[in-house]
Amino acid sequence: MSTLIQEMFNQISEEYDGQRRNLIPCFEDFYKTLVAIVNVDNNIPKILDIGAGTGLCSYFLLKKYPDAKLTLIDLSDKMLEMAKKRFANNSSVQYIAQDYTRYESSEQYDIIISALSIHHLTGNQKEHLYAKVFQLLKPGGVFVNADQVLGQTEFLDDLYKTDWHVKIEASGLSSEEVEAAFERIKLDKMSTLSDQLTWLGQAGFSDVDCVYKYFNFVVLFGRKL
Repeated sequence: MSTLIQEMFNQISEEYDGQRRNLIPCFEDFYKTLVAIVNVDNNIPKILDIGAGTGLCSYFLLKKYPDAKLTLIDLSDKMLEMAKKRFANNSSVQYIAQDYTRYESSEQYDIIISALSIHHLTGNQKEHLYAKVFQLLKPGGVFVNADQVLGQTEFLDDLYKTDWHVKIEASGLSSEEVEAAFERIKLDKMSTLSDQLTWLGQAGFSDVDCVYKYFNFVVLFGRKL
C-alpha cells in the first residue's frame, strides 16, 4: 500500500470517527450486519482487524465478544494512536503499524475482519490478500469484509458515485471536509463485487456471500471449514 495513503490517513486520524456517520449513508446497517454474521464457537476468540484504523469496527465487535483478544493492524500509526486511546482500558489489544498485505504470522485467528480498507488495493493485491487471510484463519473461522465495490457496469458505477456525492454534500459536513473526502476517493482501487466473490471462493472460503448491499457499500462473508 502506498505512502500517500498512509500520509492522508495520518492527517485525518483525529477527525476520522466523527465523520463516519456522514460519509457512510448506511452506517448503522453496515456495521450491525458485520457484527451479526460474525459467529464462532469460541467465547474468547482471537480477532485480527486488518486496516483497523481507529478500531471502530473492532469496537462494535467487542460488544459481542467482550473478552476477545484483538490484534489491530494498520499502515497509519496515527490512526492506531486513536485506537490505543479507544482501547486504553483493554490490555488484550495488540497494535501493529504495518502494511497488512505483507503481514506474516504463525498464529491463526478465529475471526478476521476488515472495514473500508481493502478497496485501496489493486485487484491482484486483493486476490493475494484473500488467500493470505484464508491461511491466517483457524478451521471454523470466519472472514467478514465491509467495504466498497466498483459498479458492475459503467452506468451502475456512475449511479453509485452520484448517489454518494449527493448524500454527503447534504450530510452536514463542511465544504472542506467534503472536498477532502473527494480527494481521498481518488486513491481508491475498487473491484467489482463479482470479482471479489470469485477471489474469495478461489482462496478456499466456503459459504461465500454478499450478505448486505447498499449501492456500493457491501458486507462480504466467507468461512474456513
